[in-house]
Amino acid sequence: MVARRDFIRNSALLAGAVGLGMPKTVLGWDGYSSQRPPLAKRKFTSDAVEKTITNVKKQIADNKLAWMFENCFPNTLDTTVNFKTMEGRPDTFVITGDINAMWLRDSSAQVWPYIPLIKEDKKLEQMVAGVINRQVKCILIDPYANAFNDGPTGSEWEKDLTDMKPELHERKWEIDSLCYPVRLAYHYWKHGGDTGVFDAKYKQSARLIVKTFKEQQRKEDKGPYKFQRVTAWQSDTVPNSGYGSPMLPVGLIVSIFRPSDDATVFPFLIPSNMFAVVSLRQLAEISTEIYKDAAFAKECAELADEVDRAIKAYAIVEHPYLGNMYGFEVDGFGNRLFIDDTNVPSLLSIPYLGYTTADDPLYQASRHFVWSSFHPWFYKGKYGDGVGSPHTGVDYIWPMSIIMRALTSQSKEEIAACIKTLRNTDGNTGFIHESYHKDDPTKFTRKWFAWACTLFGELILKVSQEYPDLLKRQYA
Repeated sequence: MVARRDFIRNSALLAGAVGLGMPKTVLGWDGYSSQRPPLAKRKFTSDAVEKTITNVKKQIADNKLAWMFENCFPNTLDTTVNFKTMEGRPDTFVITGDINAMWLRDSSAQVWPYIPLIKEDKKLEQMVAGVINRQVKCILIDPYANAFNDGPTGSEWEKDLTDMKPELHERKWEIDSLCYPVRLAYHYWKHGGDTGVFDAKYKQSARLIVKTFKEQQRKEDKGPYKFQRVTAWQSDTVPNSGYGSPMLPVGLIVSIFRPSDDATVFPFLIPSNMFAVVSLRQLAEISTEIYKDAAFAKECAELADEVDRAIKAYAIVEHPYLGNMYGFEVDGFGNRLFIDDTNVPSLLSIPYLGYTTADDPLYQASRHFVWSSFHPWFYKGKYGDGVGSPHTGVDYIWPMSIIMRALTSQSKEEIAACIKTLRNTDGNTGFIHESYHKDDPTKFTRKWFAWACTLFGELILKVSQEYPDLLKRQYA
């Protein structure tokens, strides 16, 4: 089993992931042959997705960009989806790629770009319903866990100093782990109209989500969760006997870890609290419209309002050079951290997740900070600029940050610049990786990272719908 800390450095120009279900590179007449597994070896196929690939590729003038879209957009379906029926209901276990476990966050994000297509493909709709059903099972096993096994198989992290169970791959408490399943189920309902996923178990998991959020407001005590790991990586363990740094109960929710799975410095991770506000309001709507449960809807809405008020009171901070912006982490005592993470939620992704709009002045100030030399994990190199992370170390840029910059941009030329950088930093593999060296994209981490690939596909699909003329350009 591959740990996230075991970086897969690859200096070869053509790095096929043979053992991971992807073929070796075979150059065709135009230099770009499909890197998808043969049809018989694909985990899942969707007529709607295949039709979308064909239609979008016709719009793309740049051969390499078209090749990358064809490889990346279906990567989740091709290589990570394990779909079956259990007890008469769809069940889908989705691995992240080179780690044989299901993250609540990653699995939601990996199938997210397919949501608009479910109405035209019943099989695809059932697969996504299976993801939601499996996530409900996971949350009911342990709402504090971020990643799960496909059964009680145990894990390399089973000796972590926390309440591990054999069904858990890892038990890092991250707010977004409970937000992503809400986002997925809510938009599944809104796009397809199916309410079958909202059974009694879903409602039980929804109540557990709200209960967990309230526990981690820590108004009465520290709550039931703590975590420590025997490790040389500072960001893989937690101070203060596993409870995290001190915080002042102000209505915000504690997140011991970030979506990168790195420990927070200050316990109130603001982008994740923003995500919680959005998710709680979605739960309130689900409760009102589907369950007809006014009391639980009120509980969700009131908690959302409380967290939102606390964000406005404690998360708007003054940068010494850039003025007011959103802080990344705060503690309620007045301390704040000026960085951004490269996973989502992040400061950069705030409008993508629906908390505010891209033209919000505070968001724009935060965005300016993220993409500037004031940000300690921002890098410029021979192959573009972007945000890095303590998770992968110095000089490594995460393509996910470049994709998110484009997805939240209001400038066509900024989007075009992002597409060019992404096109030219795949290490000639045809896939998007976790990170690449700013001066040499053939040095990268995680050659099989389905979320990043599918997110890239989401970007190209969005551009094809909103700025199709950008796909008529050559980006070499």
